Amino acid sequence: MAPRKKKAQITVYLEPDTMALLADYAARRDQPQSLVAEAAIASFLSPDAAERREAAIAKRLDLLDRRMTRMERDVGISVETLAVFIRFWLTTTPALPEPAAQAARAKAGERYEAFVAALGRRLAKGPKLIQEVTEDKAAPTPRL
Repeated sequence: MAPRKKKAQITVYLEPDTMALLADYAARRDQPQSLVAEAAIASFLSPDAAERREAAIAKRLDLLDRRMTRMERDVGISVETLAVFIRFWLTTTPALPEPAAQAARAKAGERYEAFVAALGRRLAKGPKLIQEVTEDKAAPTPRL
């Protein structure tokens, strides 16, 4: 059996918060603080530590990329939905004669202001329509 090398001793100064974290972690693991500190230093200095950090960053970036892709899809669906609705509404709504059109324009201003106010209230309080539609779709349909 090869003789065991004696460990070198160093003195390290830690911030009180860091020292408390070290003491708490060592106590929970029922390990000496020096063993925990040695493992942490070895992990920090190991050549694969950079690879682990890079892998963690790549994983987070992949997650963000998937979320962005989903958001782009959702926005595209929303824009298409609005465009189809507007085209349908424009093609099915007949034009008004001029006297009625003037009154309609005046009323449209009031209705638009009411719409914007209602939209502001809706956005401030939540939940969003898409959440309600998703919840309605997930709920079991009662049998008649």
